[in-house]
Amino acid sequence: MKKIIASPYAPKAVGPYSQAIQCDNTLYASGQLPIDGATGTMPETIEEQTHQSLKNIGHILTEAGMSYDNVVKTTVLLDDIKDFAAMNAVYAEYFQGDKPARVCYEVAKLPMGAKVEIDCIAVK
Repeated sequence: MKKIIASPYAPKAVGPYSQAIQCDNTLYASGQLPIDGATGTMPETIEEQTHQSLKNIGHILTEAGMSYDNVVKTTVLLDDIKDFAAMNAVYAEYFQGDKPARVCYEVAKLPMGAKVEIDCIAVK
């Protein structure tokens, strides 16, 4: 059964998509830009942006009754691969137990001038 998951604490979708879809015990979260859901602002540094993207994922996970421990796969998009080490240091703070599978790509541009966007798949 498909269920739309939307957290009031994560930013609203900036296009025709859902924050996340839950199918049975699996959650598919859309890419989260580093936008503060309360203020609509985006921090400046890659470290701050990574924290914000992962906090947004956390809000969505909580709305679905899950946590970072349920995450099995992430995709990280960077607008500059030189930011990999800085992003990775912040990312490691959120996934301290069993680490999810992950891919990380450099892309030409991200929406709204973001430096990072992160999505995930989680399973209960």
